[in-house]
Amino acid sequence: MPKSKRDKDVSLTKVKKKTKESKVSLVEAIRVCVDEYKTLFMFTVENMRTTKFVQIRQEFKRDSRFFFGKNNIMAIALGRTPEDEYKDGLHKISKRLVGQCGLMFTNRPINDVIEYFANFKERDYARAGHEVDETITLSEGPLEHFPFSMEPQLRKLGLPTQLQKGVITLYSDFVVCTAGDKLTPDQSRILKLLEKTLATFRVTLIAQWTPERHFEVVGATKTKSKVPRTPTAHKTP
Repeated sequence: MPKSKRDKDVSLTKVKKKTKESKVSLVEAIRVCVDEYKTLFMFTVENMRTTKFVQIRQEFKRDSRFFFGKNNIMAIALGRTPEDEYKDGLHKISKRLVGQCGLMFTNRPINDVIEYFANFKERDYARAGHEVDETITLSEGPLEHFPFSMEPQLRKLGLPTQLQKGVITLYSDFVVCTAGDKLTPDQSRILKLLEKTLATFRVTLIAQWTPERHFEVVGATKTKSKVPRTPTAHKTP
């Protein structure tokens, strides 16, 4: 019986070696950037969206480089302690690499970078697990913006619907979500069908490092206080 082409031995040692090499390569690339670029920013990302982050990369592609999502490797490259940091003050950046965050190396003026990210905010559809700060309610009556063929889908998502003369109709008010809710997959899907964007993609600069001044907290974070938002309610007819 001929041997199957799928019946092949895979060397796990080779796989591990390749992974290790990629990590070493990333460490080296970050350290090269420390030497070559004028400023290092550490940032966090809220409501990450790949397409929108690509947009930022394109904006800065001529004079900057980004590293995102591998906190442990980035911390090793910069150094975790004063004794093993690559250059003075970099271990203070490493300590803040928690959650969805990354590094931005740039030759662009510091104030230009800070201003850009302060103004870059884009709304998007909230995903399951996102905590909303708005209450969305659908009023009893026809949902004329939906084609009649979607009635079974809406009913499956929990909406109290029925067809009346070929028009999808709610036979009672329906609360899609309440301020403070963590969205379920069904709620997230309903909001997308209603074209309600309740999430905001933003990048927040936390700290910066330069060879001359070493580590600094980004100016905006020193005085910025978090003011609690008052939940708002929207009733969609």
